[in-house]
Amino acid sequence: MTGQEKEKRCAELVGKSKEVIREAFKKFNPADIAITWTGGKDSTTNLWIIRQVCAEDNIDLPKVMTIDEGDAFPEITDFLIKMSQKWNIDVEWLCNFDVLKCCQSHLGNIVRVKDLNERNRAELKRIRVEQDSFTFEAESEAGNHLMKTVVFNQFVEENNISAMFMALRRDEQATRKHDEYFTKKEGGYLMPEHTRISTILHFTERDIWNTIKSYNIPYCSLYEIGYRSLGARTSSNPGKVGVPAWEQDIEHVPERAGRRQDKEKAMERMRQLGYM
Repeated sequence: MTGQEKEKRCAELVGKSKEVIREAFKKFNPADIAITWTGGKDSTTNLWIIRQVCAEDNIDLPKVMTIDEGDAFPEITDFLIKMSQKWNIDVEWLCNFDVLKCCQSHLGNIVRVKDLNERNRAELKRIRVEQDSFTFEAESEAGNHLMKTVVFNQFVEENNISAMFMALRRDEQATRKHDEYFTKKEGGYLMPEHTRISTILHFTERDIWNTIKSYNIPYCSLYEIGYRSLGARTSSNPGKVGVPAWEQDIEHVPERAGRRQDKEKAMERMRQLGYM
């Protein structure tokens, strides 16, 4: 693909995303929408495109939230802070402080279930964790649910959010290949009703990097040293050490091969519980 062909494709991809965003703003009041931002390449590209639409259409940027799972890369935290200041975004930082208090904010420490608050104890029952205690790991089933899904759902509840912009791609994970741009999540026990808007669903990993390069979209420095997919710090590894993500064999090596695989296998069940 020539440089001109890449630029044309990137413009078409961004244009399609803008159509989805504008449709979302017709369906929902922007004040009732929020944006998830992890600091990763996908969510930063997603946020960049949403900002473009808001600037072009004179719409206030919806609320932006990020989740601290208790095992974050300092490079990602620094990137989020730097870019939120550069883009003048008031980011809402979410964290399940009750869990961190019980494990003294230390990975590998034991969390006694009886010490957790009522909501977190109920959430553990929902995912059928019956033990009296568990080891705190951000990427374990209990860790993922309590540190990500629970705080996400609480944010939706407390802010009366009708819809969430999310940076999911069909090619990223097998359970996402049939996703639609608009997915309504029915309300239920400990799960608030809301609609998820997957703005960049049609992008591939290669498309993301081509778009980042074409539009000079900022990205976290970890991608320059070999990381392709950023999860928890202790369970994410570079694809090819020292080789920038966009120079690796993206088309033949799975993007999330460097992520903890038991979580990947449990993704479908986690999504049914409200995981992103």
